Amino acid sequence: MNSRVILILFFSMCTLGAFAQAQKQPAKSTTPAPAKTETKPTTPPAQANQPKVSELTVHFYKKYATALQWNDMVVAKDALYDLIIENPQNDSLIFNLAYFYYENQQYASCVLVSQQLLARNPKDITALEMSAVGYESMGLSDKALQNYESLYLLTNNIAVLYKVAFLQYDVKRYAESLASIDILLSNKDVDSTKVVFNDVENKPKEYAMRVAVLNLKGLVSLDHFGDKAAAKKIFEEALAIAPDFVPAKQNMAKVK
Repeated sequence: MNSRVILILFFSMCTLGAFAQAQKQPAKSTTPAPAKTETKPTTPPAQANQPKVSELTVHFYKKYATALQWNDMVVAKDALYDLIIENPQNDSLIFNLAYFYYENQQYASCVLVSQQLLARNPKDITALEMSAVGYESMGLSDKALQNYESLYLLTNNIAVLYKVAFLQYDVKRYAESLASIDILLSNKDVDSTKVVFNDVENKPKEYAMRVAVLNLKGLVSLDHFGDKAAAKKIFEEALAIAPDFVPAKQNMAKVK
C-alpha cells in the first residue's frame, strides 16, 4: 500500500470539504431586512457536517508533499509527526508513519507505531504484519510469533502459517510446530506455493513450500524426539522432491 496515496486521499477529502463549505456560503441578500430584526443565518445540516482543516494541517501537508517531491525523507517524517500532533485521532496518518519506518527498515520504531495502531484496532491486518516482521527482524521471536499467530487467525494464509511453524520451532515449542507442519502438509497449496532458498551454487532459487516444511519436520523429529531414523526418512523425502535443497542435504549429514 502506497503511503503517499493514503495521505493524499486524507488531505484531499479534508480540503475538498473545506472548499465545498466555502462555496456553499449563502450570498448576501440585497433585500433590506425587516425593521428591528437581527436574526442570524442558520447553518444548513450538510454544511455543518463538512470537515474542517486547520491552517497548520494545510501547512504541514504542504511540507510533507514538498519533502517527498525533493526526496528528503527526514523532513517528510518530521511533517508526518506534525500532522499526527494536529490530528491525533487519524489512524491513516499513524499508519503512514509506521509504513515509513517499515520501508526504511527502522524496525524498532515500526513496531512501536504499529502497536499504537493495534491498541486501537487489534484486528488491523497490515499493522499486525508490520509488527510481526519488525519483531522478527530484531530477533524477538516470541513477540514476532504472537503477531504472526494473530495474523493467521485473521487471514488463514498459508504463508503466515509457514512463518508460525518455523518460529514455533525456533522458540522450542515443538509440539505446536509439529501441529502447524501437519496442517501445512495437508494443504493443497503447499506444492504450488514457492519459497526461496540458496541452492548449491549459493544462488537464490524457488522451491515448493512442501520441501522446506518437510525439512522442518525432520528437524523437529531430530531435536525434539531425538529420532534420527525418522528424521533421516523425512530429509530423504524432501531431497526426493528437490535434490539440491541445501538445508536438507546439510541435515542429512547430521543423521548419518
